[in-house]
Amino acid sequence: MSSSNIRDLQRELENKANDLSKLQKDIAKNHQVRKKYTVQLGENELVLKELDLLKQDANVYKLIGPVLVKQDLAEANANVRKRIEYISAELKRLDATVQDLEEKQNSKKEAIMKVQQRIQSLQAGKGKA
Repeated sequence: MSSSNIRDLQRELENKANDLSKLQKDIAKNHQVRKKYTVQLGENELVLKELDLLKQDANVYKLIGPVLVKQDLAEANANVRKRIEYISAELKRLDATVQDLEEKQNSKKEAIMKVQQRIQSLQAGKGKA
């Protein structure tokens, strides 16, 4: 009976380890996306600083596909500010998601340790008998 318990626990341990691996992949993917958004945020903040240096009558062009299209300075400013707002909101959302995933990861690690301890105690009890 003890060996079937150990087998069941080992199966449970394997399932929990697979779940943990999936969580770790999700966390890594989230970090990659966050990194991309952080770079974009920096670029957009730099563009905003450059736009703030321009005079009101300055020509501003926006690249749309292969074409440079003249754009109003106020409109360009507003577009960049909206983009910064959006990227900041996405970063906050990603931070919350990563925090949630890390909490789940920690609870999975604890569950795995408990199962490992149960297996060890069953094997130790079996060894004495």
